[in-house]
Amino acid sequence: MKNAQVSIPENDLNQQFLHILRTVNLADSTRQKYIRVVEEYLAHGGVFTDQEALAAYAATLSRSRRGHLKSAIKKCVDGMATAVKGKATPDNINSVQATLLRFEALQDTIQVSAPKGQKAHTWLSQKEVKRLLSLPDTRKPIGRRDRIALGLCVAAGLRREEAVTMQFADIERLPKKDTFRTIINVRGKGSKNRTVPIRETLAKGIEAWGNEIGDESGFVLRSLGRGNRLGDSLTAVSLFRIVAKYGKQMGKPELAPHDLRRTYAQLGYEAGVPITQISTLLGHASIETTVRYLNLDLDLETTVSDFVPYEQIGV
Repeated sequence: MKNAQVSIPENDLNQQFLHILRTVNLADSTRQKYIRVVEEYLAHGGVFTDQEALAAYAATLSRSRRGHLKSAIKKCVDGMATAVKGKATPDNINSVQATLLRFEALQDTIQVSAPKGQKAHTWLSQKEVKRLLSLPDTRKPIGRRDRIALGLCVAAGLRREEAVTMQFADIERLPKKDTFRTIINVRGKGSKNRTVPIRETLAKGIEAWGNEIGDESGFVLRSLGRGNRLGDSLTAVSLFRIVAKYGKQMGKPELAPHDLRRTYAQLGYEAGVPITQISTLLGHASIETTVRYLNLDLDLETTVSDFVPYEQIGV
């Protein structure tokens, strides 16, 4: 910083953006998408000081990749803004403010709008959830695993990364009046851990699956090779494909894990679970939701999972 100015050369800014993406708290699959789309822009000769070039490049991308680029830049701009503010002094405050305004304008350069007439998200009804959960062939190990995978998304509201990293040790039973409630200790996005109560049919299904695979100390969702050979934990991409597979079978080929998470919230809301409780269960990360719903006590008497039709098989 010279002459009370905050100046960031083009090449330095490009590299700092990439550094932020490599170190910021993101799911691995999301991080790779963000880094890839930014590296492709730079490979085309783009620089982040040229807003017109960035807007023109973004216009050539598909809507989803435009979304990745916009989100990646927001992460980068947030990180750079924090760094620039840390360099503010009485002598360079005007320069700092000008730099922050340029960063703010950079975020608005990329426009991502939903196509007209196309529904952006999917929610399933109670009937559709029952249909979805009936599709895995539970006579086979892979079907039993897939039903647990679907259950963690639609009957516990977990994100993809949360579901695939969940371990049997994350499950506990807490006292609830004269009985107990099974809960999942979720390692959430951005290190925001939370507790999610689930219904007993889902808990028993997970317990039975652990007994079956004989690995009650490891990951719940595991890959299965030839001869049902147990492998490592599923990847987030694998879980995405599992949901899409069964979605296709019920006429919803674009069904995604996050649609099941939305469904979890919607079914609970329709059943009368307070929206504040639902927000806590979902572990919302946005400022708009978390500021309003911090430090809420979980209700172990009634929870969203009670109203999701995940029933016991073979009973």
